[in-house]
Amino acid sequence: MESESSLILRAPGVSQNVQGTQPQGYSPPSLSFLQGTWHVTHSTLPMWKSKRNVQITYKALPPSTPDAAPGQTDRLDDVVSYQALDSDKLHTVHGVDKASGGVGVTDVWDWRGKGWLMIASSHWEVLGWADKGAGQDSWVVTYFAKTLFTPAGIDFYSRSEEGLSEQTVQDIKAALGRVDNEDVRRLSNEVFEVKMDHSAQGET
Repeated sequence: MESESSLILRAPGVSQNVQGTQPQGYSPPSLSFLQGTWHVTHSTLPMWKSKRNVQITYKALPPSTPDAAPGQTDRLDDVVSYQALDSDKLHTVHGVDKASGGVGVTDVWDWRGKGWLMIASSHWEVLGWADKGAGQDSWVVTYFAKTLFTPAGIDFYSRSEEGLSEQTVQDIKAALGRVDNEDVRRLSNEVFEVKMDHSAQGET
């Protein structure tokens, strides 16, 4: 996408795929880029303050419509894993993401839990991303809309378990502060680091 020095993040609700307007220089990520495991390195969501080694894994599911083009889908398998700060037990939350705008949309999603979490749902969006290649500082910034149980919030994802460089983190924070959305600008000042110690080997 952009180099960090000219990093562009969009405001939630202005996806090109959904409403047709977005900052110049922004483009949605590819479905293949989103798939795989991401490490949550920074957040504004209070629930992550007491957690560590938070990971999110996305995997394409068959599309909900039979007329989707080959390789395209509007559904992702979504598995979140984490440990509490004071426990080695590994917890998982399993759900399914459905593209808000249908097949081809890759930056606006609606999540619904599976199993006993089926009644839970949320809306999330990709505000920006960078594909730096294998072993590099690849990242995604996601926005989660307010629900009955959680405030609106932002996560930083890193492809590497080593996390993001300090320069990348500062550049993302600065870009959030330039987004044309008052809530996002406010959240840019509430970002905290999520603990990562690479010990997520406990029992589920």
